[in-house]
Amino acid sequence: MAALGNRGVVHKFIRPTHPKDWLIVAGDIAENLGTIRRTLNDLCATFQQVIYTPGNHEIYARSTDRFTGKDKYEAVIRAARSAGASTPEDPYLSFAGHRIVPLFTLYDHSWRAPDTTRDQALSTAQERGIVLTDHHAIAPYVDIPLWCHERLHYSVDRLSEVTEPTVLVNHWPLAREMMAGVRHEEIALWSGTRHTQGWPKRYRASTVIHGHLHLPVRRNIDGVTHVEVSLGYPREWQYTLRPRLHRGLWPYPVLTEEVEQ
Repeated sequence: MAALGNRGVVHKFIRPTHPKDWLIVAGDIAENLGTIRRTLNDLCATFQQVIYTPGNHEIYARSTDRFTGKDKYEAVIRAARSAGASTPEDPYLSFAGHRIVPLFTLYDHSWRAPDTTRDQALSTAQERGIVLTDHHAIAPYVDIPLWCHERLHYSVDRLSEVTEPTVLVNHWPLAREMMAGVRHEEIALWSGTRHTQGWPKRYRASTVIHGHLHLPVRRNIDGVTHVEVSLGYPREWQYTLRPRLHRGLWPYPVLTEEVEQ
């Protein structure tokens, strides 16, 4: 199966079981805009609706690129909309009695030891050689913590108007507990923000979907199911994909009981 590559795996296994199935895509399709557009075109032609939120890989850029920072995000949103996907900038759609809420919250380096400053935590991570590519491919072009806080305010304003139960979709996990099992604790610095910890309960989430950690896991946190749904790199999914397929957990089924009633 490793010979398929990620695109081949998606083409082979991401198929609707019902003509009205929707699909959630929790980010990290690709860095290239053309690849993002083609992938979403294929998925939108296959499923009745695709809910998509970008991840950090979509925002990666080089100094010679046409789009960097927020401009790259806006270009990704345009590509997704042109394919027919619903994004964090679009009205939240309803499915099976739930409002499906794609988010784009980024991270602010606040998932760190409580007795350290942000600069101290980042310096320690650099000394240990645990630094995500974001440091070189996003941070030079935009103040990420500031952008994160702007996105938090934007999302809270919109979520405050939602009265139904929700499914929250974000690339980065919303709860710190989802970092348990990650090999290097420093990765948490680029993986979320403490400000979203209470969102699942506050906004009546039945499920939180995210795709950043490449560590397939499902946890119940304060009565809410949190699921990491990423496929990951071939070197990762050659070990994790087959058991997930066997158990019917990839693609992860959300709201199936409600639909079948």
